Amino acid sequence: MDTVKVLIVDDEARMRKLVKDFLTIKGYRVLEAGDGEQAVDIFFKEREIGLVILDVMMPKMDGWEVLRTIRLYSQVPVIMLTARAEERDELHGFDLGVDEYISKPFSPKILVARIEALLRRHSTKTGEMLAAGGIQVDKDAHVVTAAGREVELSNKEYELLTYFMENQGMALSREKILNHVWNYDYFGDARTIDTHVKKLRSKLGEKGDYIKTIWGMGYKFEVNE
Repeated sequence: MDTVKVLIVDDEARMRKLVKDFLTIKGYRVLEAGDGEQAVDIFFKEREIGLVILDVMMPKMDGWEVLRTIRLYSQVPVIMLTARAEERDELHGFDLGVDEYISKPFSPKILVARIEALLRRHSTKTGEMLAAGGIQVDKDAHVVTAAGREVELSNKEYELLTYFMENQGMALSREKILNHVWNYDYFGDARTIDTHVKKLRSKLGEKGDYIKTIWGMGYKFEVNE
């Protein structure tokens, strides 16, 4: 397996060293940035960075701004480190394209496990196409079309649509959706899912009506043809 490059962005040198030591032992090549501006410079100078670990609170350019900049050009997996576990911050991050959240302080072993799981999800090549009701998902190319029109989705919106289409006709509880799509212990309320479903429906246009709300339970993807 090729060595994966991981960019760790944190203004605390001690934190960067801790993460770097654990990842290096696991065979990753680790690049470091001490602020947001340096992170952006490294990201665009280096080739084939496989994952970014990004702190929220940093000088010069905070984690949100770094993430916005990266997402203009890349869908590289991003894990956000945060000392704040407020729900509105997490919702904001998912909206911008965060793949995973880890709150400080954290176990380096858990971080490594999250990284490995995230990379597995992003590297899987199946050649699989999903199609239903005029919606097509090319899982390898990460491309979605609805009625022949390409639809730009965030990572979480894409994973949510894929999960719905893979379980067509099945009633999915919010708990199941969180466990599968977010893949981490989320202790907030259902607004995380509801916000993403609302945006996904809007982006799919009339095809968004296939995502049915099951009141008091969750959602179901159903094509009425």
